[in-house]
Amino acid sequence: MLLTLLRTQLRPYRPWLALVVLLQFLSTLAMLFLPHINANIIDQGVAKGDVGYIWRSGGLMLAVSLGQIVCSIIAVWFSSRTAMGFGRDVRRQVFHRVGSFSSREVAQFGAPSLITRGTNDVQQVQMLVLMGLTMLVSAPIMMAGGIIMAMREELGLSWLLAVTVPALLVTVGFIISRMVPGFKVMQGRIDVVNRILREQITGIRVVRAFVREPEEKARFAVANKDLTDVARSTGRWMGTMFPTVMLIMNVSIVGVYWFGAHRIDDGQMYIGSLTAFMSYLMQILMSVMMATFMLVQVPRAAVCAERIAEVLDTDASVRPPVAPIALEAPRGEVSFERVGFAYPGAGDPVLTDITFTARPGQTTAIVGSTGAGKSTLVDLVPRLYDATAGVVRVDGIDVRDLELETLWALTGIVPQKAFLFGGTIRSNLQVGKADATDEEMWAALRVAQGEDFVRALAEGLDAPVAQGGTNFSGGQRQRLAIARALVRRPKILILDDSFSALDVATDARLRRALPEVTAQSTVIVVAQRVSSIRDADQIVVLDDGRVVGLGTHESLLVDCPTYQEIVRSQLTEEEVA
Repeated sequence: MLLTLLRTQLRPYRPWLALVVLLQFLSTLAMLFLPHINANIIDQGVAKGDVGYIWRSGGLMLAVSLGQIVCSIIAVWFSSRTAMGFGRDVRRQVFHRVGSFSSREVAQFGAPSLITRGTNDVQQVQMLVLMGLTMLVSAPIMMAGGIIMAMREELGLSWLLAVTVPALLVTVGFIISRMVPGFKVMQGRIDVVNRILREQITGIRVVRAFVREPEEKARFAVANKDLTDVARSTGRWMGTMFPTVMLIMNVSIVGVYWFGAHRIDDGQMYIGSLTAFMSYLMQILMSVMMATFMLVQVPRAAVCAERIAEVLDTDASVRPPVAPIALEAPRGEVSFERVGFAYPGAGDPVLTDITFTARPGQTTAIVGSTGAGKSTLVDLVPRLYDATAGVVRVDGIDVRDLELETLWALTGIVPQKAFLFGGTIRSNLQVGKADATDEEMWAALRVAQGEDFVRALAEGLDAPVAQGGTNFSGGQRQRLAIARALVRRPKILILDDSFSALDVATDARLRRALPEVTAQSTVIVVAQRVSSIRDADQIVVLDDGRVVGLGTHESLLVDCPTYQEIVRSQLTEEEVA
């Protein structure tokens, strides 16, 4: 999976990769050439007192060193550009893929996991690319070239290489094999820590209100300890790697000096050759260390690449149509024809055999007990989910045959939980309509009963909005969310329990003001308060995912026991009458 991800995502950077490989090759050749020149200086210049030879060879060494430095700098620069570009491209693809997911896929992965996959996981693979281009290219060249040059300098000591290099490779391979399972578990534990931390931050008011700080601290401590234990276990193996490599390296150096000294004493070897052989041995072992450092990152990067690929390879359940049908003059009529819906893995469907039509210029209200499927039903219109049975139509066309952008452009939705983006009031309203004028924004705020509190702010439309709108009250957030939907003047307006945080007086004023901007729109309202929907043109009563009543407030009071029960639970006998 890692190789597949690298092969596909690095394809645009092939010219840079070729240049990096060439420069690293030239830089490594220069490093391999330097010990040979140094050995000649010792054996030919110093031993014979040839000062001219020393100056010439020293100048050559200096030129080769400068060339090696220049090649290394350019190679590292292009390697960094490639790695950073790779990370940018993968993050963008993950972000776009997550943006195409329906609510089903988001729930399948979970928000904390998707955040980790788009940040930490991408960073791990990006670091592998950077280290691979700076180390992995030169390491095998240096190892192979060092072995050849060392044997060329002194064949009698080459048996040391046959012992040292395999011993180092076997030791490193064993340690890495013990680290791989730990890295796999670690990424999952990071997801858990992120999830708990995110829950505690977003739910801080609930935690404090119920005095749950000790329990939440304990819950986080358990998740944090689980992550720490895995990281510590993996870290122990990682910590043994470099001391082991250094031990083998130092033993090899001692062996070279010991056996080399005997060969020099016997006249079978020159001091310069011993120096060069030692330099080549160090280069070989350094290349193994570089490869080791690189290979330490491979297991974790492989796990991260698998998690990234899982996101990129997941197709959204809500797919754009192959042959989209255009709407010439959209009216916004919404009809449900024997619609059913079941969540993946659920035993029973949430919705069953839902049939009704919501027409332009009318308000259709949906009521029912908690868990009756009200929000799920309205989510089928903008295709946040796709119906698993039956058909949802807009202007007589199956929503699955409409271009997604066209469908979404027709729809304005105010979700059950009002959410505002960080920025300003203006930028949030422009989410509904990017080119909305100030007059259009103030008109939407006026209908949503938000004009007064926005004008009271010193900055007005440019007043800052914290992430999630936490610097506003719940009622203010709801009114801003309603204004955001109204500013685009949608053909289909869906209000999913959007008045729950409003007081009765504000609720009434808003309902009276809505018709001036929704006279030609299909309005679908999900509400808990009967007072909010008693004037609706038709009311759909849901019970256990089925339609048990359809009509006006007055007709349902006569022939729908479920609606009668809902009304009696909220209104007095006088109010019902």
